[in-house]
Amino acid sequence: MSAGSKPPTKYGVVLFPGFQSLDVFGPCDLLATHSRFNTLSIAMLSSTMDPVPSNLLPADGCGQLVVPTHTFDNAPDDIEVLIVPGGPGTRDDAVIAPAMAFVKKVYPNLRYLLTVCTGSALVAKTGLLDGKRATSNKKSFKWATCQRLEVNWVHEARWVTDGNIWSSSGISAGIDMMLAFMAAVYGEDAAQSVADQSEYRRHTDANDDPFAKFCA
Repeated sequence: MSAGSKPPTKYGVVLFPGFQSLDVFGPCDLLATHSRFNTLSIAMLSSTMDPVPSNLLPADGCGQLVVPTHTFDNAPDDIEVLIVPGGPGTRDDAVIAPAMAFVKKVYPNLRYLLTVCTGSALVAKTGLLDGKRATSNKKSFKWATCQRLEVNWVHEARWVTDGNIWSSSGISAGIDMMLAFMAAVYGEDAAQSVADQSEYRRHTDANDDPFAKFCA
């Protein structure tokens, strides 16, 4: 964040059928904890106002339904930070097409774009990661990296920062990335306070990825 600029307060989360629950709820819960002392807002965005399922089919197991606050068409125009989760839905282009179009449209007006898990594959398909460094879920790394060869995919990384785009490894890595992001924009004390209140032991080294060994 440039010197003298105010920390972001307006967040948006992209939802689509088959999103990974912790990709969304992990970062959002950290922001909610921080918002007890600093005013933040989070818009939950989808193609319609219908509740969005985290599973694509009942056979996928128990899931959650999230009620959007806005559609992609009427999303707030002052979103500063957009969070894009991963999940099984990212493997179906028809499912994520509206989300991809929205991300590509709003990116020029964002201060930051954050991806969790295979959310980086979704964003990669838009071309926004071309020539940039990024990472993704390690057990889905081979699939994710094949979605866009123009991306400089980083194999061993818990999270990666390139310009105003942050990407993280699989699922729980989104929590570590969000805490690192919070440290960058709100200060280390604020990030550690949120981690302590969450009783969460942070990974603070972006290059220390214990799950890289799972890459196919």
